[in-house]
Amino acid sequence: MKHLINFIEAKDVKKSLIFKHLKCSQEEALLIQYMCKQYVKGTEEVPVQNLLQEHFPIEGHVYLKKLSLVKNLLDLGWIIQMSFGQTKAHESSKLELLSTSVTPSISLLRLLEEGSLEIFLPEVKPYTDHLEYLQDQFDMVTLLHKISTFKQGFTDNSLSIGRLKNKLTLLTARIEERVKMTKEPIVVEEFFKEKELDEKEKRIFLALLKEEYTGGEGQFRDMNTLIELISFDEYEKIKNRALLEDGAKLITEDIIDYEEILNMFGGVSRSFYLEEDVMQRIIHPKKKKKVAKLKLNELVEEQELFEYLKPTTTLDDVVLHPKTRETLNNVVKQVDKEVFKKLKEWGIKDKRKGIDARIIFYGAAGTGKTMTAMSLAKTLKRPILSFDCSKILSMYVGESEKNVRRIFDDFKELSKKAKVDPILLLNEADQFLGARSEGPGSSADKMHNQMQNIFLEQIEKFEGILIATTNLLGNIDKAFSRRFNHKIEFKKPGRKQRVRLWQFMLPENADYHEKFDIATMAKHELTGGQINLVIKNTAYKVAVREESVFSNVDFLEEIEKEMGSSFDGAKSMGFKI
Repeated sequence: MKHLINFIEAKDVKKSLIFKHLKCSQEEALLIQYMCKQYVKGTEEVPVQNLLQEHFPIEGHVYLKKLSLVKNLLDLGWIIQMSFGQTKAHESSKLELLSTSVTPSISLLRLLEEGSLEIFLPEVKPYTDHLEYLQDQFDMVTLLHKISTFKQGFTDNSLSIGRLKNKLTLLTARIEERVKMTKEPIVVEEFFKEKELDEKEKRIFLALLKEEYTGGEGQFRDMNTLIELISFDEYEKIKNRALLEDGAKLITEDIIDYEEILNMFGGVSRSFYLEEDVMQRIIHPKKKKKVAKLKLNELVEEQELFEYLKPTTTLDDVVLHPKTRETLNNVVKQVDKEVFKKLKEWGIKDKRKGIDARIIFYGAAGTGKTMTAMSLAKTLKRPILSFDCSKILSMYVGESEKNVRRIFDDFKELSKKAKVDPILLLNEADQFLGARSEGPGSSADKMHNQMQNIFLEQIEKFEGILIATTNLLGNIDKAFSRRFNHKIEFKKPGRKQRVRLWQFMLPENADYHEKFDIATMAKHELTGGQINLVIKNTAYKVAVREESVFSNVDFLEEIEKEMGSSFDGAKSMGFKI
């Protein structure tokens, strides 16, 4: 008991043997000393009001200003708040403390008895396998849970939250050190890097993984429990809910999912779990799956209907009319968590995660319709499948109607097999969208009308993002026009846009004549696709020269050829900045 006696008899509390372990101020240590003196005399509980008035002046109510000292000692875990002989089950405000009593915690009594509460962890060594790593991570989840239940008053308040936090810090540092020392890749750490998860997302993942490994009772599947693990105050709890709502990264990237359960009070709660593919990857890292997950591009290679496009640019790279950009940005914002939440609350969207949009891109060839569709796909991190609608009529007569259904059926089948939600791009969709024939008409007209009716029906049922491109909007059937959420015009670029297109399409590493002038090129009313073609044709011409220097004349010759062409330029290649 030498540490206890030394502490209560110390005239200068700062010189006592345990002061350095208390990690508190001298004033706070004096309050602890007074309680310990009362404790050894047989007085277990000390009223907060008496404690403060014993040490600070009553005049001017100075002692009230010292309530924060008691609050800090509670947070450090050296004292416990009591009321009518029972441990308080919730945290009190400073003024509420005046009507309660406090008593030394078990942590304080152990410190007085043993002289130290330092936590000694085993020697830091590399992990021998991923299970050893997971054991440390699961210990961390357990500590986080103890801290969260301590704050809510659902656990033994004799535990020190300060000590728990200290142990958490030490364990986190230990895990980081062991990971650095481990030469063999750890499957969970590799997964975290691949998915670029932040610390809070990692903790949610590890808590759900612990539930799977340990066969728990499901406590870590509950939304509120998971939020408690990553939140240290009420504000954080509100903010962190977004990590488990529709549209959150963990859900949209198919790492976790949830089931909605009707509880006994009529409300709906969510129970979260790791996706099966993720589970298999973590639990059996060396076991090869009998059936490998098929990639979309590999599946597309096995059929002839669709083309798998590989976007290289995002919407930020494309020169667009401001109104066009605004419309597309609104489509992209549908994946925003707050926007999704509003749409769901208003009954506009159901539980389905993602964007529902049917869009028409219309405008002259070479204005960037196809490239914009591809850039939208890259911005949304979606694959894109393209179908050339001109193919449909080349299929033998009598089968065209069946082949319209096949477009959509095969698209769904490919998406299902690859477990992705690609964008469907219907290029040159004029014949599908044009006005239908009226009256008896020929057999070809009837077939065409039937084909369009099926197309209309399929668009109505389509879930996800569908983009149809066409050169003319004026002759589109009104029934089709109503089915599309957005009709976006692609105009030929103005002079200012043409300057930007020339600036960013010109070869960066080439040599230019000192009198070379982009403004001269931009005077000519070319589309983005035409500018791209002119630059390529000029490059081939200049490259064969011994002195390969670009001049105005070189480009103007190709511009003259392009503008005099009867082909209205080449097929759109899109354009980027």
